[in-house]
Amino acid sequence: MTPAPAEPYRGCAEHLADELRWLDAVLRLRTARFRRRLQAAPAAQALYISHEEIDWLLGDGAASPAGLPSDEEEFLRLEANTSEARVQERARRTAEAGCDLPLTRLTRLLGLSPFERRVVVICLAPELDRRYDKIYAYLQDDITRKRPSADLVLDLLCDDREQWRTGRALLTPQAPLLRLGILHETGDPANPSGSSGLGRFLGLDGRILGFLLGDDTLDVRLQGLARVAEPDAGPAASVHTAIEERTVRLVGHGLAQHRADRRPLVLYLHGPRGTGKHRLALRVCESLGRRLLALDVPKLLQRGAEAENLLALAAREALLGNAVVCLEDADALMTEDALAWLTAVTRLRSPLVMLTGERPHGRPRAVRGMAFHAVELPMPGPGLREPVWRESLGPYRVPDAWAAELAGRFRLTPGQIRDAVASAAREAAARGGHGFGLDDLSRAACHQSRHRLGELAVRIEPRATWADLILPDDRFAQLHEICGQVRHRHEVFDRWGFARGASRSQGVSALFSGPPGSGKTLAAEVMAAELRLELYKVDLSGVVSKYVGETEKNLASLFREAENSNAVLFFDEADALFGKRTRVSDAHDRYANIETGYLLQRMEAHDGVVILATNLRENIDEAFTRRIRFVVDFPFPDAESRRRIWAGQFPDRAPVGPDLDLDGLAHELKIAGGTIRNIVLNAAFLAAGDGRRIDRRHVGHAIRREFEKIGKRWDGLETRDDVRRR
Repeated sequence: MTPAPAEPYRGCAEHLADELRWLDAVLRLRTARFRRRLQAAPAAQALYISHEEIDWLLGDGAASPAGLPSDEEEFLRLEANTSEARVQERARRTAEAGCDLPLTRLTRLLGLSPFERRVVVICLAPELDRRYDKIYAYLQDDITRKRPSADLVLDLLCDDREQWRTGRALLTPQAPLLRLGILHETGDPANPSGSSGLGRFLGLDGRILGFLLGDDTLDVRLQGLARVAEPDAGPAASVHTAIEERTVRLVGHGLAQHRADRRPLVLYLHGPRGTGKHRLALRVCESLGRRLLALDVPKLLQRGAEAENLLALAAREALLGNAVVCLEDADALMTEDALAWLTAVTRLRSPLVMLTGERPHGRPRAVRGMAFHAVELPMPGPGLREPVWRESLGPYRVPDAWAAELAGRFRLTPGQIRDAVASAAREAAARGGHGFGLDDLSRAACHQSRHRLGELAVRIEPRATWADLILPDDRFAQLHEICGQVRHRHEVFDRWGFARGASRSQGVSALFSGPPGSGKTLAAEVMAAELRLELYKVDLSGVVSKYVGETEKNLASLFREAENSNAVLFFDEADALFGKRTRVSDAHDRYANIETGYLLQRMEAHDGVVILATNLRENIDEAFTRRIRFVVDFPFPDAESRRRIWAGQFPDRAPVGPDLDLDGLAHELKIAGGTIRNIVLNAAFLAAGDGRRIDRRHVGHAIRREFEKIGKRWDGLETRDDVRRR
């Protein structure tokens, strides 16, 4: 009678139950041999587990070793071989039916041999059924040895000395079972002095146990360090579609090459935060039909000596979960020593490893023997930023023009744009409102600009308005033109196509020249407020260095942070940095000219807003003047302008005495606006100390102090009648 064809397994549990039946057949065979050895021993053995109990545990309806015919060993060997053949046939039928059994998949993914697969089953058995504790203790002739030792595994699986030597090599720390962490060795707790290599217990790794039982939970040792993302978990829209398509083709070619030369591909994705590196990694995984296992490198490095082992666990987890390892925020890893850790990933048969970072790096020597490719995701231009603003603002009732204005003013990544809109919405909800304004979005956009400008510049809160600025009408017109160029850069350069013929950057630069106190700093503040941008005044003491090359380094950092911060950069006393180059007579002159030349290049390449202020325009190097878009001369205020400045310094709530003659002050004192502000403020404090209104006496005293400060004499105020009589 022809036996019925083997049926596919209906699931993981049925398959493992069949594997244990094979193991039971093997154990019955070894039990018979064990008893023969006992009978041949010169002295009786003191067993704590009876033969009858073992026969009962291994019975399962089959003939016990005690009831077997004389050729019992051959019978049991045939039983074990038949059982194994049946398991293999059903597993094959299961694979043909499209079902991937965990044990079969583990064997394939990690390249395990038939011997290694059987060792896994032997170590798995006590995790599924506690009767194996007693059986293993019985066969090891020690009630305390309930886990399989290397010696027991070899005894169960090897029939001759040659097989034993081959199997022993597969149980060393360098062999896959222990090197890949499938099994782990433990000492004998009942033998504190230690055991030989053969006497050490073999245990199944907890994550491997879960995998064999169909549990897809992330390894507990990686929780808090890693996360698994599905390919469709990223944002729907991308600003770097062309880069994504090119990268997918690159990876496809790299993996095809890997099949030929076995060299793994290391893909480094770099660019500012929020440019879409995570999305690009997901897009690559989607093209491969795999998931993404993202590992937080800064947190990994905090683990110290554990880090390399955790990286190997992550690589194994990716292999088990059909994922690609991506080391995120990996700038700290891009050193020769740290990158050597990649071998912990690639030796687990990973053909592709991805890294993300913010800074560009060349090909490190540590990745020799691997294919290395870097992909840059640059900061998107206004034309690419506008759709992201429009998409993010879509759920809110805001004017359509806001997207274009915000895209032109703020140099943000797509991720930062989305975060800015979400932040503005939260702030509006916290106020009890249901909407937000353009100012709310501008503040949120400024907060998204993560920068270190505070180390090299001082932040000025823009509070002044156009009404606070006293200038001739044509100067006002120039300042409004500057603001207009900042607002409409996107439209002119991108929409109208003028960027094609622009050889330099799209930044806006202006030079404010005029005597001290004529309103240069105030004008910069007014413009920053009008444009809803942060204003940073450069601290020259933190920029200029006596050490060769340090000034250029500080300037590079300053301009880079200014671009990332969407801030107006304000250089007061600009001639200290932008002064004329001199004839070279010594090394000092040469390095000074190098600094000036570098500053000239960096200024020309800057895409942000830069304002220079100087008291002496003739001291500015002509090369800078030629490259500056606007030059605004701030004149010394005339009498009418001074009167308006005096009047504007007294707030509406300030108590002002009737004897204060602002016309007389304006005609008599030929001083700039900055000096007038100092005088009014000092007079206010004097009046507050006296408990009186601000009168002629307080202002006169403040004027005298201000003149003493600059080394001039002042004889006192004249009345308006005195002026008229003169």
